[in-house]
Amino acid sequence: MSTLSSIGAPGFSNTTASGAGQLSSDQFFKLIFSELTNQDPLKPNDTNALLTQIANIQSIQSDTNLVDKLGSLVGQNELSAGAGLIGNAISGLDENSQRVTGTVDSVSRGKSGVVLNLQDGTRVPMSSVDRVLATK
Repeated sequence: MSTLSSIGAPGFSNTTASGAGQLSSDQFFKLIFSELTNQDPLKPNDTNALLTQIANIQSIQSDTNLVDKLGSLVGQNELSAGAGLIGNAISGLDENSQRVTGTVDSVSRGKSGVVLNLQDGTRVPMSSVDRVLATK
């Protein structure tokens, strides 16, 4: 059971768990059946442990997919909220942590997330905005 053990057994790195997500369900089950077929008949593997490993791998993959989708949704929501500030005067800290005030001209994505581009060229991360001074 060396292949499965390297994916989810205690004492081994779980960094290869993402590799299991790259397998199709047919490939995954072929791997499982191959493992069962090639096990030592005098020392059979515990079927319950195998099923637990399969459930854990699927749970980890589902959690990873959910986190990715939620992260994408949050990013889209933040971009939409930033777009709603176009034409508004805001106050906050720019990318150099300097206090700035200005009118939002456009919105873009940066390393730290959504960035508001002010009319004077200053860039303010959305997370650093602390006041909306005027509405359109």
